[in-house]
Amino acid sequence: MPRPTLAISSETLERSRVEQLLRDETLLVFVDCDFSGADLSRLNLQDTSFRNCALPDTSFYASKLSGTRWQRCRAGHADFESADLVDARFESSDLNNSSWRRAKLASCAFRSCKLTGAAFEDVSYLGLSFEDCLLIGADLRRMSFKKMTLVGLDFADADLSGCDFREAVLEGGSLREAHIKDTRFEGADLRGADLVGVKLVNAKLFAGATISPRQAAEIVRAMGLDVA
Repeated sequence: MPRPTLAISSETLERSRVEQLLRDETLLVFVDCDFSGADLSRLNLQDTSFRNCALPDTSFYASKLSGTRWQRCRAGHADFESADLVDARFESSDLNNSSWRRAKLASCAFRSCKLTGAAFEDVSYLGLSFEDCLLIGADLRRMSFKKMTLVGLDFADADLSGCDFREAVLEGGSLREAHIKDTRFEGADLRGADLVGVKLVNAKLFAGATISPRQAAEIVRAMGLDVA
């Protein structure tokens, strides 16, 4: 039988209160709640919903968060390290400077989120998706976007070292000043992206990629050559 749902609204919550709520084994929905700075590490919050909640500096270290839903939340500097976020959904949320190190992000989706400065080091990400997200200055090293259609992603100044964009299509968004050491773009369609400041260090990594004449001129200028 499906679990009964319990909605908690407009409360300021600490760990002890959340643990109390979890004892009833209900499906929790938090609305307009404040968890600022709370230690929610290692808790089982599977399938919980967070709507319009304040979660800055909140720790979800090693928590079970699979199937969770996050809508219009403010979670700057939140810690999701080693958390299980399989099939989680984040929408229109502020997740700037959040940490996702070693998190399980398989089939996790971020839509219209702010992830400036977020760290995605050593995450498991099969099926992970981003749409219309700010990833400015984010650490996305060695992640694969192969054959994906990437809509409205701002990778400006992000660390994309070792990433795989082969045969990907970038629709809008930016790679401005992104760090692309050993990043693979073979066969990618980059015509929709802002490439200002992108340095073509190894042309082989761009073999077969499609760019516009304007973008080609920008890349040549970044190499210190004049376009007459």
